[in-house]
Amino acid sequence: MTTRAPLLTIAAGGTGGHMFPAQALAEVMLARGWRVKLSTDARGARYTSGFPHSVEIQQISSATFARGGVLAKALVPFRIFGGVVGAVLEMMRDKPDVVVGFGGYPSIPSLTAAWILRKPRMIHEQNGVLGRVNTFFAKRVDLVACGTWPATLPEGVEAYHVGNPVRGAVLERACAAYIPPGDYPMEVLVMGGSQGARILSEVVPPAIANLPMNMLRNIRVSHQARDEDAERVAEFYAQNGIPADVQLFFNDVPRRMSEAQLVISRAGASSVADLSIIGRPSILIPYAAATGDHQSANARGLVDAGAAIMVPEHMANPESLTEQIEMVLSNPDGAQQMARAAMSVAKPDAAEELAQMVEHLGNQGSAT
Repeated sequence: MTTRAPLLTIAAGGTGGHMFPAQALAEVMLARGWRVKLSTDARGARYTSGFPHSVEIQQISSATFARGGVLAKALVPFRIFGGVVGAVLEMMRDKPDVVVGFGGYPSIPSLTAAWILRKPRMIHEQNGVLGRVNTFFAKRVDLVACGTWPATLPEGVEAYHVGNPVRGAVLERACAAYIPPGDYPMEVLVMGGSQGARILSEVVPPAIANLPMNMLRNIRVSHQARDEDAERVAEFYAQNGIPADVQLFFNDVPRRMSEAQLVISRAGASSVADLSIIGRPSILIPYAAATGDHQSANARGLVDAGAAIMVPEHMANPESLTEQIEMVLSNPDGAQQMARAAMSVAKPDAAEELAQMVEHLGNQGSAT
């Protein structure tokens, strides 16, 4: 008689910020002999190409009140209810040993089903401030893990600081040798998160174009832009004679980051974690409308360590950014120190620590 491998159900979706750490945990749990299922929605499914093929992807019904018109908002409770019913039936059929939610509204059905069926369950919050979904479930799960510390928690909730899990492709380039800026080709990576960011597309290209010519002639740019901005951004770089690769989404961020002399980015939790693991100087422009200004909280560790320059969104303009970019790229010793400082705050064992929590929770569940 063969022993059934334990099953982990991961609930995540919406953005790469939720999906990348979910992928990292999936990779580790598979290596530990677990089966893994991912419960997400259509938006989250766009980020599953990097998941190991043995992970079963289940698209569930979910919705948010934050998007759509009156009719769409009116249908939200019904779509969530349908997703919960589907998740309950699935968990009754193939009983998960542990359910882990990574935030985002697509995690609602599976976490609710786990609560109804009293399955061992936990959440991981990537940001320095809990998102709405994780805030709701924080008192309805067995364990809470945090990626950014200190984290703002609901009253009465205790959490464990494990760090933000990063994918194997990032760990493979951990502490990659850094070539400081100089009078030779230099790579600048511009990332607006998995969704892109309009403000980066508006202010970064002219900021780079305003650099002194002796520096500009060496610049090569990789720029992630939203669909509606990409053509305009690419044309601007071309018109200013700046070699640039403009894409909607980079599938090889770890490689591009490891080859960069400077990264200009939003301060999403996954981007911050990647920067610390690989170790690169950065200019971070936190998303001002983020819940609880959590991107500023995410950036704080790198900034306090001297690894990053934080530019508030309302102060992000081409003139100020040109000064910041020039300051980093004209100071090779300082840039090298920023790279080392980034690695000093890294938590490369985050996925392993989270996996230990999952197994501990699973063992408790099997003992009851």
